[in-house]
Amino acid sequence: MAGMAKSREIIRRIGLAAIVGLLSGPAMAQTKAVPATRGEAQLSYAPVVRQVSPAVVNVYATRVVRERAALFDDPLFQRFFGGNSPFAGRDRMQQSLGSGVIVGADGMVVTNNHVIEGMTDVRVALVDQREFDADIVLTDVRSDLAVLKIRGGKDGFATLPLAEADQAEVGDIVLAIGNPYGLGQTVTTGIVSALRRVQLGEGEQRVFIQTDAAINAGNSGGALVDMAGRLIGINTAIFSRSGGSDGIGFATPSPIVKVVVDAARAGSKVVRRPWFGADLQVVTRELADNLGLDRPTGALVADVSKDSPAARAGLVAGDLVTALDGRPIEDPAQFTYAFTTRPMGSTVDLKVWRNSKNLSVRVRVEPAPEITPRDQLVIRGDGPFAGAEVVNLSPAVSEELGLQGRSSGVVIVDVKAGSPAARINFQKGDRILALNDEPVTSTRELERLNTARRSLWKVSIQRGGQVLTQVLRF
Repeated sequence: MAGMAKSREIIRRIGLAAIVGLLSGPAMAQTKAVPATRGEAQLSYAPVVRQVSPAVVNVYATRVVRERAALFDDPLFQRFFGGNSPFAGRDRMQQSLGSGVIVGADGMVVTNNHVIEGMTDVRVALVDQREFDADIVLTDVRSDLAVLKIRGGKDGFATLPLAEADQAEVGDIVLAIGNPYGLGQTVTTGIVSALRRVQLGEGEQRVFIQTDAAINAGNSGGALVDMAGRLIGINTAIFSRSGGSDGIGFATPSPIVKVVVDAARAGSKVVRRPWFGADLQVVTRELADNLGLDRPTGALVADVSKDSPAARAGLVAGDLVTALDGRPIEDPAQFTYAFTTRPMGSTVDLKVWRNSKNLSVRVRVEPAPEITPRDQLVIRGDGPFAGAEVVNLSPAVSEELGLQGRSSGVVIVDVKAGSPAARINFQKGDRILALNDEPVTSTRELERLNTARRSLWKVSIQRGGQVLTQVLRF
C-alpha cells in the first residue's frame, strides 16, 4: 500500500509539473485564434473587437456661435443699432463629441443627428489615429441619424455589415463600441435586454433596441454589434438618473439605419419612408372583448386616408391587423416598425380580423406623395409666429416628421433662437390651426396674417392630440 501511495504522489507531481510547463511555455505565448464556434467566442471578445473596431470612428463637430446678452435681442435695441453694434457679443467655438460607424468602403459614415446637428465642421478619427474631414450628406431628425462622407476618401476603409431584420434576440451578447467622454475607443459588453422599445415625443415615434452594455456621453453614434461582428444598432440614448450609465441604453435598430443609409446612397436629401395611409390604435382589454379576442393584440385601424395604399388594399376603419408577412403583430408600434423598413416597390401580406373573420390583404409599399408643395419659409412680421420655420403639410411631410393623422395645414419644423416664436414657446411639430380666428391654410397665408399690427393675438395650435387656444398680449 505504501508503494502504491508513493507511485500516486509521483504521478501527481509529474502532472503538476506538466501543467506548469504548459502555462509558462510557448503555448501561452501563442496569439489567440479566431473562435470557430459561438461557444469559443464567449471565452474572449477580443477576436470580435479586432474585427469590428477599425470601422468605429470618433466624430468631432464644431461651429462658431456668437454669445450675446438678452438685451441685444430686444426689438428696441435692434431698431436702434440694426444688429451691428460692436458690443453685441463675441465669437465662441461650440463643440460636439460623439462616435460613428463606417458602413461604406468609400468612407460613408453613419452617426446620430444630435452629434452633428447645427454644426458646420465635422472631422472623424479612426482607431489607427488617422483623421479626416467629413461632409454631412444627409440628416434625418425622425430617426436621429445622420450620414457623413469622408472627404477625399477612397475605397479601402474597414466597414461593418448591417444585421438583417429580426436577427437580434433578447439575451444575445452584444458589444457597445464608441468614444465615451472623449477617452478614445472603448468597448463595453452586455446583452440585448429588450426589442422594439418605443419612445413617443413631439409627435414622433422611435423604436429602439434596449441593452445593458454601458453607454455614456460620447457613445452616441457608436456601434452595437453582435458576436458575429454585425452592426445590430447605432447607440443613441440612455435612461439615467445620475447622468451616467445605469444599465439602460438604447440603440436604433439596423433596419432603420439601412433605410437612412440607402437614401443617402441614392442621393436623396430627405428620407422617404413607406406610407401606409391609416391611423392605428392600441387594442385595449375592452376593445379585445368587443372584437371577440382572448387577449389584447394587433393594430386596430382607426381611420384610412383617401387614395392611400391602405385604402387601395380595401382596409376600412375597424379592421384589426394581426400579422404582417406571417409574423404576428402585437401592437401599432410593431406594425409601423415592420412596415416602414420594407423596401419600396415591394408588397406585404396582412392578416386582418374583420367581423369575426380572417381576411388576407396585400398592400403595396410606396412613398407618401407631396400633394401640396411644402413651400418652406421662416415667418416674418410683428406677430407671435415671427421666427418660426414652417411648411405646408402633405402625406410626405407628415411621414418625414412622424406626424400621424395630419396631412393638411401648416406645421412648425424649427424655431429660431431668440425669436418671438421661441419666447412664446412654440415647438417643432406644432400644427397651426388659426390666427385671430382666421384659418391657416398655407405658409403664405400665415405670413400674411402675422404681419398685422395689433397688441392682442388669438392663437390656435394642435400639439400632439390636443388643441390649444390662447390670447396673447404681444
